[in-house]
Amino acid sequence: MAAVNPIGTQAPKPSANGSMLTNILKIAIIAILLGGSVWLLIAHSEWFTNPALVKVQVIQWGAWGPVVYMLLYAVGPSFLVPGAVMTIAGGLAFGTKWGSVYSLIGGDVGALVAFAAGRFLGKSFVERVVGQRFESMLRRIAKHGFQIILYLRMVPVIPYNALNLLAGASPITFHDYFWATMIGMIPGTILFAFLGDALWHPLSLRFFLALLLIGASVGCGEIYRRWSRVKIDE
Repeated sequence: MAAVNPIGTQAPKPSANGSMLTNILKIAIIAILLGGSVWLLIAHSEWFTNPALVKVQVIQWGAWGPVVYMLLYAVGPSFLVPGAVMTIAGGLAFGTKWGSVYSLIGGDVGALVAFAAGRFLGKSFVERVVGQRFESMLRRIAKHGFQIILYLRMVPVIPYNALNLLAGASPITFHDYFWATMIGMIPGTILFAFLGDALWHPLSLRFFLALLLIGASVGCGEIYRRWSRVKIDE
C-alpha cells in the first residue's frame, strides 16, 4: 500500500535525479578522503616516521601554529593519520598542557565531522567502506551507544575514524556520542601529549612515567571491559 501523508495524498517518492546526485556526492567524499591520504603519505611521509619534525613546521607557522595544528588534527584522522601520532606531535610541539588542549579541540571537531559524514553516507555505504566485520559493532553501538563509545575512546581497538563513521551510521543519539567522545578522549589525549613532551628526553623518568600511565590506562579499560554489564566484544 502506498504511503499517504496526513491530508490523504500519496507521499512523494525520491526522484531518480536526487538519488543519483546523492550517490555522486558520496563517491566524491570517498575520493577526497583517499586522495588526501595518498597526498599526505607522499608529501609528508616524514611526519609519520619522525613526529618531532612537526615542531619545526609549527615554528614556521608562527602565531598561526596552534590554529593550523587543530585544523590538521580535525581532518587528519579522515586521511588515515592515527590520532595518537597527532597527539604525540602536539605534545612535542606545544608541551603537555597546550598539546592536550589543542589536540582535544581538534580531535573533538574531527570526531563530530566524521560522525556527520557517517550519518549522511548511511549504514550500507559505511559498511562497504570500513568492512562488514564491523557489522556486529554497529549492533552493539545501537544497543549500548554511550558505554561502547566511551570504552573505545579510552581503549582505541578500532581505528579512530572508522569508529566515527560507524557511530554516525548507527542509531546512537548525538547526545550520547558527543558526551562519550568528549569524556572518553580526555585521558588518552593528556597521556599521549605527555609522552610527546617527554620524547625530547627519551631516557628520562618522565618518559618512562608516560609509558607506565598509558599502560595503566589501557589496563583500566580492560578491567572495565571484563566487569561491565555491557558486553563490549560479544
